[in-house]
Amino acid sequence: MEISEKLLCLFSTEVSAEEDRYVIEVPRQEVETGDIDPEEVYRVALISREGEEGEVEASAAAQPQPQPQTATSEPQPPVDVGETRYVEIEDIGKQGDGIARVERGYVIIVPGADVGERVKIEVTEVKSNFAVGEIIEDTF
Repeated sequence: MEISEKLLCLFSTEVSAEEDRYVIEVPRQEVETGDIDPEEVYRVALISREGEEGEVEASAAAQPQPQPQTATSEPQPPVDVGETRYVEIEDIGKQGDGIARVERGYVIIVPGADVGERVKIEVTEVKSNFAVGEIIEDTF
């Protein structure tokens, strides 16, 4: 699956029923880190996948609606491919990957890491809204 460069955040959530509509909750952390602005309108993509025991899980990916072009440029990712970093794993994604956050709440996905681990990683992939890192040294 190809991931759009416009992706602002990626998280897993449940779709819940409320009277005459269905609701997807956005984690507070996505708003507090500045990835999502509660005053904006976003397009939401739902991606289903089979879980370990046959349950269906949904990941929500938010993209802003197209806005008129302005002279301001988007902030660049705070990491580069090949860069090494020491990070602490704060969360685990639904697929079991470790999640670390660095400057401005920028997300680094670290496969094979557990919550609370502090690891040295090498950045292997960089997108505008997240990066992927490979563990090169366990707990430091």
